[in-house]
Amino acid sequence: MGFVMILLAILAFCAIIIIHEMGHFFAAKACGMKVSEFSLGMGPRIFKKQGKETLYTVKLLPIGGSVQLGEDEESDDPRSFRNRPVWQRIVVLAAGPVMNLILGIIVCAIVILVSGKVVSSRIDSFRGETPVSNQYLQVGDEILEINGHTIWSYMDISYALQNSAMKADPHQEYMTYDFKVKRGGETVTLNNVQFALNPGEYGKSSVIFDFYVSAYHVDFKNIFVYSFKEAATYGRLVWVSLIDLLKGTYGLNELSGPVGTVSVISQTATAGANFKENVMNLMSMIALITINLGIFNLLPVPALDGSRIIFLIIELIRRKPMKPEHEGMVHFIGFAALMVLMLVVTFNDIVRLITGG
Repeated sequence: MGFVMILLAILAFCAIIIIHEMGHFFAAKACGMKVSEFSLGMGPRIFKKQGKETLYTVKLLPIGGSVQLGEDEESDDPRSFRNRPVWQRIVVLAAGPVMNLILGIIVCAIVILVSGKVVSSRIDSFRGETPVSNQYLQVGDEILEINGHTIWSYMDISYALQNSAMKADPHQEYMTYDFKVKRGGETVTLNNVQFALNPGEYGKSSVIFDFYVSAYHVDFKNIFVYSFKEAATYGRLVWVSLIDLLKGTYGLNELSGPVGTVSVISQTATAGANFKENVMNLMSMIALITINLGIFNLLPVPALDGSRIIFLIIELIRRKPMKPEHEGMVHFIGFAALMVLMLVVTFNDIVRLITGG
């Protein structure tokens, strides 16, 4: 089972990349642009097939992909990327990340369909012999906010509680939170709600969840609403995690690259009690990663789609394009920096796999 899940994890990671590149590819074709190469992976080519116009290739390392449009090249060809209208170039660049976001919503909907239920943020009951939070919270409370973090889904509850607990002193027994709940039709603020903590590994504690939330049967309306809510939650987690990284909450050694991603997917996919739960875990992780990839690529970081879109917006404002060599140099430097970062996080991933850290 372990080997099968690792294989499925690799295939899932590759599928996410393919979806991203297909977004660029089909948008470029729809806009009449010339696509010289569509490739999956990085490094030396291990397979290639020449189409009518496009060379299709598979490369050795399944850690990326590309659609060669000649973005940084000047050409007399009216179908070249730089000779197409600015709005078309923006559409082509945005199409890859947008495809990842759409895939995330679809996967969230599939998870809800497979589970046959949608999980709410309403407290259904308390668990354990000595629950702590029931001194403040009540059955029927709908959780609206935790420490100012708006709650859209159960994932928000988990993140808001655990993220704060990770910053607690390893010897701390309880963690307090400020809640805002809807109770009896009224919004109630609850300060200093306590939860017991478990001392975790590597000096980071975790909250003991001592309540259950309600679940509802799936129908057309709630599957539509909750799939968007789940996708929005995943997307917001990407931004919040990035901010936490910049603030120093997480260190560079806690980032994961392709090796770590495949490892996390395979571990998540075997954490369930049965095959159905394993499939749901796998699909949930795929949704998180594809939405992560879509949002990350829209960041204004050199070499990413977001940075190229920024350059095109500047071109719209200036009504004059940047010099290809200047823009190309910016993206080259950004690409080199991303490759160095990828090497660092991949090394960390391998160390964690070997040491079990």
